[in-house]
Formats: sequence, C-alpha cells, structure tokens
Amino acid sequence: MPDYVIAPPIQAAVPVAGGGHFPVRRIYCVGRNYAEHAREMGHDPDREPPFFFTKPADALVTGGADMPYPSMTADLHHEMELVVALGSGGVEIDEAEAMRHVWGYAAGLDMTRRDLQDTAKKARRPWDMSKGFDHSAPIGDMVRAEGVVPGRIELRVNGATRQSSDVGKLIWSIPETIAYLSRLVRLEAGDLIFTGTPEGVASVQRGDLLEGVVDGVGGVRVRVA
Repeated sequence: MPDYVIAPPIQAAVPVAGGGHFPVRRIYCVGRNYAEHAREMGHDPDREPPFFFTKPADALVTGGADMPYPSMTADLHHEMELVVALGSGGVEIDEAEAMRHVWGYAAGLDMTRRDLQDTAKKARRPWDMSKGFDHSAPIGDMVRAEGVVPGRIELRVNGATRQSSDVGKLIWSIPETIAYLSRLVRLEAGDLIFTGTPEGVASVQRGDLLEGVVDGVGGVRVRVA
C-alpha cells in the first residue's frame, strides 16, 4: 500500500443494475457519430475518421442525483448517448475481437457548455472546459452486455421528446470505435466510451427534468438544479 501524503481521491463508479458498482478509469467521447447530428451542427456526415474528447471520471452523476447548472455558461446543451463500458482492453484491438472487451452498457448524457465550445472553436483553441466540467456526465445504472442489443435512443425534457433515433444509425459502430480508439491510446478495464448523440440537441434551463432511455439498456434521469 503506497504511503500517500494526502488522502487519495474517491474511486468514481457507476451502479450496476442488480447490485455492485463498475469502477471507472477514463471517459472517452466520440464526436459527431450520427449523420443528422453532424448536419445540424453544420458538418458533412460522411465517414471521416472518428475523433474523440474526454471527460474526467469524477464528472459522472449517478443515482438520479441533481446536476447543478454550471458556471460560465448561458447555453447548456443536452446530448443523449449510449455508453459502452469496457471490462478489458489493449492496443490495436482487431475490430472482429472488439466486442469481447465490452462488459456492459448504460444510458448517459454528454452535457455541453455550447457557448464556450463555439467560442473556443472559432478561436481554434481547445474546448475541454465546454465538455469536461464538473457534473457534465449524468449516467444511469449499467447492465451487463450479454444478450443486450441497444436499440431506440430517446431523450425527453419536461416530458417532451427532444431526441429520438436508433443506435443502429451510428456512423462508426461500437466495434469500429473501440478498434480505432485503441490505435490512439491503450484501453483498459474501467474505461467508458460515450458513443455520440443523435440530432435534436438543444439548451436546458434550471429546473428542467431530463429523462433518457436506450431500449434494451435502461435509462438516465437528472434534474438541472
């Protein structure tokens, strides 16, 4: 046991349906992975190589807890996503072998300070602070992957449908995404991959209730406090 000079941080974890917790190492997110979302953001949806950004593991919001409205923004957006949890990893994973590394799935939200992101993009600066801020990754309980085929993905805000699509419309599939990402970094057990959001992203306000679902996986529920 190392002799730490300060108390080590608490291990980030996601509750598992039926009991237990999945410890989280890193969070990777895929950008523009649904064609209609790429179009609504002003981009060509052709299969350009996937690109990724990250969130800190302690940005997760679990158990249906409230998400505080973040500082330094007046345009907070929701992005409903299927989350893939890895039970093992490696480098240069073959696409045909990628799914054996998947431990489970969850429904999640990639919350975004859109105004900060737009400003950073125009200035050609990094936009980490538009994505990786505190409480920016609400997530539902995780389910084991065996026998699960994720389907419809939907988000309602205050009961009104905002996003509705199907995971089958991913530009880069789950195995393709894992294989490509493993060429950039070594993946490990405990890594989460937010696989991208469909069209319909929009702003939310304090007091809004967000309820998302991925068929076959489960849901995520969070109120913006």
